This record gives sequence, C-alpha cells and structure tokens, in this order.
Amino acid sequence: MKKTYSIEVDCANCANLMEEATKKTEGVAGAVVNFMTQKMEVEFVEGADEKSVMKAVLKACKKVEPDCEIEL
Repeated sequence: MKKTYSIEVDCANCANLMEEATKKTEGVAGAVVNFMTQKMEVEFVEGADEKSVMKAVLKACKKVEPDCEIEL
C-alpha cells in the first residue's frame, strides 16, 4: 500500500537524506520525498502497521533534519 504525506523540509539535500532514512526503516518497501511539492510517498511492506512504521520514519527523519515535520 502506498500513502502520501505532507512534509515540511528546508532544503533539497535534507529531503534526499530523509528519503534515504525512510527507505531504511523497517516496514517500508519504498519511499520518495519531493522537496518542491513538500510531499513524501511511502510504500509499506504488506502487513505492516502504518501508524507504527510512520512513527519510526518520523524518528529517523528527525535525526537527519531535527525541525522536519510529517503530517501523519
């Protein structure tokens, strides 16, 4: 299942780092972060709990960009 989230990120480099961090998160099959549209598309592994995966994604992204926001 794919889902799109609104994000708040300051620069394109940070968006790329957030994308890499998201892809490494357990339960994520794939991810694309678009700095220009301020959107994050996440594809979940089948059977993954979307809410707990996104909490882990937010935690991973905060390590990269402490002031980033993901509207869950």
